[in-house]
Amino acid sequence: MLAVALSVIFFVAYTAIFPPAEPENLEANKKTEQSIALKQDSSTQVKTSSGTSSTVEQTTGHSISEVEKYGASDTNTILTVTNKDFILKIDTLGRISSKELLQAKFNTKEDGHAQLIPSTGMKPLYIRFVDEILNNEAMRVAYTSSVSDIALDGEAQKITLTQKLSTITVIKEITFYTDGHYDAKVSLSQDKRYFMYLGQRPKVNETEQMMVAVGVLVYTDDELLTIIEDGDAEGRKTFTGVELIASFDQYNASVMYGFEKDTNIIIERDRDDNPVAYFDGRQNTTFSGYVGPKEYKVLKNIKPVLTNVIEYGWFTFASQPLFALLSWLHGIFGNWGWSIIALTLLIRAVLYPLTYKGMVSMQKIKEISPKIKELQAKHKSDPQRMNAAVMDMYKKHNANPLGGCLPMLLQIPVFFAIYRVLLNAVELQGAPWMLWITDLSRMDDYYILPLLMGASMFFQQRLTPNNFTDPMQEKVFKYLPVIFTFFFLTFPSGLVLYWFVNNLFSIAQQFVVNQQFKNAKEAEIAVSDHAHKIEHKEMEKEKLESKKSKKSTGKEDD
Repeated sequence: MLAVALSVIFFVAYTAIFPPAEPENLEANKKTEQSIALKQDSSTQVKTSSGTSSTVEQTTGHSISEVEKYGASDTNTILTVTNKDFILKIDTLGRISSKELLQAKFNTKEDGHAQLIPSTGMKPLYIRFVDEILNNEAMRVAYTSSVSDIALDGEAQKITLTQKLSTITVIKEITFYTDGHYDAKVSLSQDKRYFMYLGQRPKVNETEQMMVAVGVLVYTDDELLTIIEDGDAEGRKTFTGVELIASFDQYNASVMYGFEKDTNIIIERDRDDNPVAYFDGRQNTTFSGYVGPKEYKVLKNIKPVLTNVIEYGWFTFASQPLFALLSWLHGIFGNWGWSIIALTLLIRAVLYPLTYKGMVSMQKIKEISPKIKELQAKHKSDPQRMNAAVMDMYKKHNANPLGGCLPMLLQIPVFFAIYRVLLNAVELQGAPWMLWITDLSRMDDYYILPLLMGASMFFQQRLTPNNFTDPMQEKVFKYLPVIFTFFFLTFPSGLVLYWFVNNLFSIAQQFVVNQQFKNAKEAEIAVSDHAHKIEHKEMEKEKLESKKSKKSTGKEDD
């Protein structure tokens, strides 16, 4: 298991650091496929999540590059929404073309303000008509706004966007709130079929962490969460009974929710096999949206169902309560670093019986390992007899060879759960701990924590008993601290802090167990010595009595 895990980690890291070069003609092929995919008209029969069949007729009309020529620059901005925490802009196509986070804790690695709307790709609130002629006209006619600037200073504010086409008029009434969410009502003067886009996912940081999902998620009213990650989109999928849809990265998301139950939500792939989400609009459509960081408290205050945007993968069942506990500890300590340390201590306390049992079992194995090696050498030509003899040795000394493994296996879900919590918690962004750690969501620029973690892991190895019979296994085990230190160099400081503190508690616990075994051994030796002394005294007494008996017998004979 260790060898497999190390192999996977090595190849994932190697591929990330040294990506394979693409063939020269691959880019040309992509462009050709993209041109075909974006310009074709299709009428496809799809299955909705409720099991009913519906026909989705789609005419793309224009490629993404043609849409983007209208751009999102200041010259095409018709509305600017300002707030102490963000600046949001809407362009001439009636889309949210830009949202800039002003809080320093959300800054990019280059210390620039985080921009949540990518410069290319579909953007939130973009409307695409099925009628190609109408859609072409809508691409050329600009929206107008009831106001050009609004400032959110506590009260929600409503604006109206209007697009007057030759045959219909489109009106978007949008109410903006200080927490980053909005309510939207879209009205058409005539009933024309169109699609409303969620927009591309935020791309604040180009390099994503390992085990971080990015893409689109759909949460339905039967509490089913469907995630389609970037690069994995295949064909078209349709959902109904949807509570929310979100395009998301590690810390941010663009979300739409509040749909009518029979609204068709459609996920389709783009040129790079990334998912693109949109829904089937009506003549009068109302919904709500949010573009911003995935902060738990903010999302919960807007609408509790939005907290499902914070995705923990398979370990959500354990990660959600762990994050709730971490947030509660933060309310006590007021610092995320100390909260992580306190959480680690609580987890170790809960798992103490398991880890203690495993450590005791490993100590027993260590004590009898010389005898096991003798048996293996003695019966090396007869494997069956050797295994039987080894098992008898285990039974004789009440030692379980799996005793040290099973407790660790039970701990693995907890380790992965806390890993996912610390990896996805946007609350750690800009959160300081100690003097040199100014952001727990970023790597330690001075490499102090990773080096301390590696040193603690090395010291833990020295304390932990082992019973390696293969020299190669023993060498690999000795190099583990170096390997883990290398991987942890670029990990977020919050994760490294958790692992380092976890190692410290393991060292303390192993020291206690080792000391207990040492004391027990000394007590056993003392008892054995005492027994030998008593036995020696008894023997001396018997000798004296025997001599006395012989003397008395001799006198009687005389």
